[in-house]
Amino acid sequence: MLITLCILAMAVLLMVTNRVRGDLVAMLVVLGLVLSGVLDVNESLSGFSNPVVIIIACMFIISEAVVHTGIAQRLGETVLVHGGHSETKMLIMLMATSCLLGSFMSSTATAAIFIPITLAVAEKAEINHKRLLIPLAAASLISGMMTLVATTPNIVVNNALRRENLETLTFFSFTPFGMVILMLGIGFMAAIGRHLLAPRTATAKRKQQRSIEELIDRYGINHRFALLCISPDSELIDRSVARMQLGARHHIHLIALQTGTDSGRSILPARPDSVFQAGDRLVILGEPDPINRFIAAFSLEKMALPTDPILKKRFFQVIGIGEVMLTPDSDLIGKSIRQIRFHTQFHSQVLAIRRKGKTITVDIADEPLRFGDVLLMCGAWEDILRLRQHRDQYILLNLPQDYHEVVPGLDRAPLALGLLAVMIGLLVVDLVPTVTAILGTTVALILTGCVRPNSCYKVIDWPTILLLAGILPLATALEKTGVTAQMTQGVLALFGNSSPLLVLAMLFAITVVIGLFLSNSPTAVLAAPMAIDIGQAMGISPQACAMTVAIACSAAFISPLGSPVNMIVREPGGYGFADYAKVGVPLVAISMAATVLLTWLIYL
Repeated sequence: MLITLCILAMAVLLMVTNRVRGDLVAMLVVLGLVLSGVLDVNESLSGFSNPVVIIIACMFIISEAVVHTGIAQRLGETVLVHGGHSETKMLIMLMATSCLLGSFMSSTATAAIFIPITLAVAEKAEINHKRLLIPLAAASLISGMMTLVATTPNIVVNNALRRENLETLTFFSFTPFGMVILMLGIGFMAAIGRHLLAPRTATAKRKQQRSIEELIDRYGINHRFALLCISPDSELIDRSVARMQLGARHHIHLIALQTGTDSGRSILPARPDSVFQAGDRLVILGEPDPINRFIAAFSLEKMALPTDPILKKRFFQVIGIGEVMLTPDSDLIGKSIRQIRFHTQFHSQVLAIRRKGKTITVDIADEPLRFGDVLLMCGAWEDILRLRQHRDQYILLNLPQDYHEVVPGLDRAPLALGLLAVMIGLLVVDLVPTVTAILGTTVALILTGCVRPNSCYKVIDWPTILLLAGILPLATALEKTGVTAQMTQGVLALFGNSSPLLVLAMLFAITVVIGLFLSNSPTAVLAAPMAIDIGQAMGISPQACAMTVAIACSAAFISPLGSPVNMIVREPGGYGFADYAKVGVPLVAISMAATVLLTWLIYL
């Protein structure tokens, strides 16, 4: 027991002081438990085979699928489009939407997605973004109270119930708690919280990367675009892009094709092997005279360029631009774009050249390139990003901010939603174990292309996985050596004659205090077994005690160190510790009151 307490104290001290990374602390815990003989090798390494660890790893991949298929971005766009200029309306939409999304993916990833959206909405409405970012973080944390898989502590607490052979919590057991706390949280933030954070006056505008449209304006080529439609009797039909040699013969650039499909129009980058068909729409760049001659020569119809921002955004999901600068040793120096055969070699087109502060946009095909030239490149996003591979020739100098909003798997969003619905259905009816449903959904998302296989290992937060796998055996050691039983007896001696509601409030408060020093996963690992033992000893529903601990683990509102969600909004919001405490303490009190009341109504 003494050895286990020493290992626990060492782990807490290292985590609180942040002298050693959390995942390394967890590995030291495993090593200490093995070398001390408190646990054997199999028990010490049991965390790595625990279903909780597998579930958390899979949820990182499921979160990536939600982002990769554009589901998250579509929800964000809804806030951006419909937010208007009402701060109250924007705050409600931001908190509700981020909480909904976070119910099925990582709360940290949810906050990361919504931070740029929040900043854009605030700038558009000339509102101080400090009044919106902490509410966003709070809603992302509350999202962990919505479903079983929304956050790690929920799964850890449920696993503790299963280990005691008790009735476990269901997928939607958490939802009433999350919904009530969300509504109370929105009400508090709208009425009081935002006013505690900052005045309404907008701050100075942030310096951002240029957008695609701003880059096009900078090079002065925004007036040179045209949209042409191929008529049924056009001689372009059945001819390939390479055969037409549009640049050499007609002095125009083909940027993209819009082809007709059963589901609407599909945007395709201009490839040398692309074949023109009747009804196709061509996005062309060139001077008015060459474009008019091209229209007359091939019986084309000139159409009005779209002004709808949604249509433009969809176009720039496929077609991107970037700036590259030639290096001193580049083999391209002294050669013209025609000699290099840029489009064939790099699958991208040069739209303009910037040389010594001046822009060249006319007759650039035969212009010899010089060192220091900056080329405005255009092509499919994958081809633009592939330009990074040619660092010996040029440097990919600048990508527009639109690059961060590109959704590679947009067409697979319905499929991803269907698979997520199946997963939720399996979890609700309890047809298969939780780990089986989530693992099966993860594999299905990968096999159907809703998430790239290569990105799976990148999106998993391995420090979190190692931390959890290393801390779970510590809970086993605390139970095996009797530490948990002694802690339970100590609490019972103090609160043994108290009412169940006071005991639940006490468990909530203890968990919140532990969470001020440890992240929510270790907090759940340590607090859940004790809470369940106290419930059984006092005749209080173990599910009520477990639920109280789970909700308290997500109520990390008080400190920026309490959760990564709080940390990632700190810098863009310019917050100090006092800002979190001003709204965090009332939110914790609201959460405690709502949790105790609901557990009394549902479980007691």
